[in-house]
Amino acid sequence: MQKRQAKIVERVQALGYVSIEDLATDFKVTPQTIRRDINLLSKEGLVRRYHGGAGLATSVENIGYATRQVLCREEKQIIASRVAERIPSRASVFINIGTTTEEVARELLKKDGLRVITNNLNVAVILSQNPDIEIYMAGGVVRHRDRGITGHATLEFIRQFRTDFGIIGISGIAPNGDLLDFDYQEVQVAKAIIHNSSKVMLVADHTKFGREAMVRLGHVADIDELFTDIMPRKAMQDFLAENGVRLHT
Repeated sequence: MQKRQAKIVERVQALGYVSIEDLATDFKVTPQTIRRDINLLSKEGLVRRYHGGAGLATSVENIGYATRQVLCREEKQIIASRVAERIPSRASVFINIGTTTEEVARELLKKDGLRVITNNLNVAVILSQNPDIEIYMAGGVVRHRDRGITGHATLEFIRQFRTDFGIIGISGIAPNGDLLDFDYQEVQVAKAIIHNSSKVMLVADHTKFGREAMVRLGHVADIDELFTDIMPRKAMQDFLAENGVRLHT
């Protein structure tokens, strides 16, 4: 590797995600040069190429929470706005762990009379700003890195409810339609949400397509609607249609 490419790998490992624009500025080269570097490093398995940047090339550890908060922030906000359009006032809703679901919570602040069940402390804090939204908070072990709550107590709590809508995030969507994530306990809670929701809405920006993670949550056939920011490839569009999944972009 050239020295610049080695430093790109170091930067990705330190930050979890770096943008092409920032790298081009830091190294004083063109974005095209950085794209060639990232393509080469991706082929070597040293980083994973995303639209607009590069991230960790691993299936066992997610990008850090602070980085995920700013990664595709505008896209997540647009996704959240579309989801909120589909949720009527006075509905019951599950919301799980994730930065995209937190953006959905911000959009749902405008609704009246919602009943929300969540294992995400950030979601609870956001929605508590509206006194007309009733929040049911799951118990369990709090993860310090993102304030998500998981564990046996969380699972038992979620299983006590049946809601109109279940809104879930995901870390990766495999080409065969498998839904993938990194944390086994978090996945068990998400499975319970899918099982106990009349309609399941998956929120996932374009970086999730083709991304690997080691724990299988389920399959796109398990969801009813997929909300994303860029139209997926034709093969995935056909796959969603074959499984009766409504696609929103």
